[in-house]
Amino acid sequence: MQSLYFMDMDEMIRHEGVVTRTDGRFAHVIIVQTSACSACKARSMCVSSESQEKEMDVVMLEPLHPGDRVEVLVRERLAWKAVLLAYIMPFVVMMAVIAVLDLTTGWSEAVVGTLSLCAIALYYIGLSVFKHRLQKDFSFTARKL
Repeated sequence: MQSLYFMDMDEMIRHEGVVTRTDGRFAHVIIVQTSACSACKARSMCVSSESQEKEMDVVMLEPLHPGDRVEVLVRERLAWKAVLLAYIMPFVVMMAVIAVLDLTTGWSEAVVGTLSLCAIALYYIGLSVFKHRLQKDFSFTARKL
């Protein structure tokens, strides 16, 4: 596995955060996730701007302590993999189920639609079964600022 210190930093997605506590080789970090509207100059007059705090567990690249300001890093290609697994694949599953059931059965649209939604639910249940395996791939790391 390639060390994050030697990776091209353009390949990384970065967020600033603050360490709340540490646990072994992991740190619990709070980052502020902002919507695109929060960077807008007119956000004070608009009700749609929003931001929310997220707490995440990250692998420490160096010793960290509560209160430290850190940069949370994740590879950009993992973000694309997450989009694929969370959004694109469920859409493909839904469309495949609709196409197969619509062509091979004489069922109503309501039944076909319900079964396609059930297929998506099964897909997400399958993802949750492999959650621990996916967490190994989707690891966030942190380093001091």
